[in-house]
Amino acid sequence: MLRARLALLLPLLCSLALAASGCAHYRLGTGTKIPFSSLYVAPVQNHAGLPQAAAIVSAQLRETFLRDGRLTLAASPEEADAVLTVTLASYGRETLTALARDTGLARKLGLTLEATATLTDQHTGHVLFERRPLHAVRQAFTDSGQLEAEADTVPLLAQQLAQAAARTVLDLW
Repeated sequence: MLRARLALLLPLLCSLALAASGCAHYRLGTGTKIPFSSLYVAPVQNHAGLPQAAAIVSAQLRETFLRDGRLTLAASPEEADAVLTVTLASYGRETLTALARDTGLARKLGLTLEATATLTDQHTGHVLFERRPLHAVRQAFTDSGQLEAEADTVPLLAQQLAQAAARTVLDLW
């Protein structure tokens, strides 16, 4: 009787041991080492015609890299191993839904913020990537007014853009 139970349990125990050993060396992330340890995030340049967006995106970029924790943020380019430069290229809005009572007024807008990013190794001067496109899209309801809806959505666009920049810098090596 004991032998029959052991015969049934042995395959189960072996499969559990194999599964546990297969996950023993798993690491979250891309598995490649980032070739620098400190990053300076240059003030964002704004060519998108979206007032105040540069400051909001700059703050979101720094916050995103701090939260990630894989790199140390430097206070100046001279203190950094690499420099990230982001330029806001364009801002667009598209009417997704019109008001039923007045089809000339938008009820929901699709907002798009486009940017480019350049990463430079400070020690060698080598450009690691140049003008890599970044893209953020959000929807905004205009119930409280179009200007308020857009103003409320800009930090969300900035957050999405910052996450795209962080993925570009940290995960695509």
